[in-house]
Amino acid sequence: MEFLLEIADFVIKAAIVILAFGLMVGIIANTAQRQRKQQGELQVRNLSQQLRKMAQAVEHELLSKKQRKQAQKQDKKQEKAQEKAANNTSARVFVIDFKGSMDAHEVDNLRREVTAIIGAATAGDTVFVRLESPGGVVHGYGLAAAQLQRLRAAELKLVVSVDKVAASGGYMMAAVADEIVAAPFAIIGSIGVVAQLPNFHRWLKKHDVDFEQVTAGDYKRTLTMFGENTDAGRRKFKEDLENIHAQFKQHIGQFRPQVDLEKVATGEYWTAQQAQEFALVDAIITSDSWLLERASEQTILQVSYQEKRPIGERIGKNVTAVLTSIREFLGKS
Repeated sequence: MEFLLEIADFVIKAAIVILAFGLMVGIIANTAQRQRKQQGELQVRNLSQQLRKMAQAVEHELLSKKQRKQAQKQDKKQEKAQEKAANNTSARVFVIDFKGSMDAHEVDNLRREVTAIIGAATAGDTVFVRLESPGGVVHGYGLAAAQLQRLRAAELKLVVSVDKVAASGGYMMAAVADEIVAAPFAIIGSIGVVAQLPNFHRWLKKHDVDFEQVTAGDYKRTLTMFGENTDAGRRKFKEDLENIHAQFKQHIGQFRPQVDLEKVATGEYWTAQQAQEFALVDAIITSDSWLLERASEQTILQVSYQEKRPIGERIGKNVTAVLTSIREFLGKS
């Protein structure tokens, strides 16, 4: 027991030194970081090769050592033949991943990825977007959908795949596609608009706190968090939401005229299996299966724009990982 306590004491002291050093380097790095703007980089991965090699790895494990060597030689020949066939095929598949948050800040990377693909692709190529989003701000997802429209304007086939959720603004993006595919229990729909905010007027009044707000224009501010809301303000706020909803429905109708908007534009959501009955989804299939079906015949390239993290942030993350490992070690001891 005494030996373990000595080890623990040494580890704690070492952790303190590492933490102090990491903080010092982080402060210096962050100071230097403010002097220069961070830039990202475009990354391209060959997914067709990766998918084929994954399947081959499993197959090799089922063989004897001698059979494995023979299979590896055969695979190399087959790989070259498949690559040649894929290169001779005019149609290629470009893959984009979009995992959207409430403020849709991911659109900044999306616009770069779309621009890169448009610059490299030719008419007839396919862009496969693996989309996941529960929706968010109107202007953010409106811009994200407009980025996908650029792909169609460039005469590229656009397929959107939903494995988990494409609701509200997420479905606004998905609707732009030539084809929407989804996993069976993916959540689809929520074609509606919602806005909510708390009001502290009665609490402020109870505590004798005055709130003043000066506007120019009858509807510069309809509802407020701190002032007394009026019925006229509520009506105008509701009217604004209805206008946005009408534009949302018009957007869906433009790209998916087969959809009965009276049935689906209610704010409800469904699983993909149900959504297919409403023509909100075209096929039930996961993104993995869709890509695997094409891996042997087409070149599949994943395109992603990655922001470079500040040096200080990366050091801080590494220091946190070290401290976590130390805590786990002490917990086991």
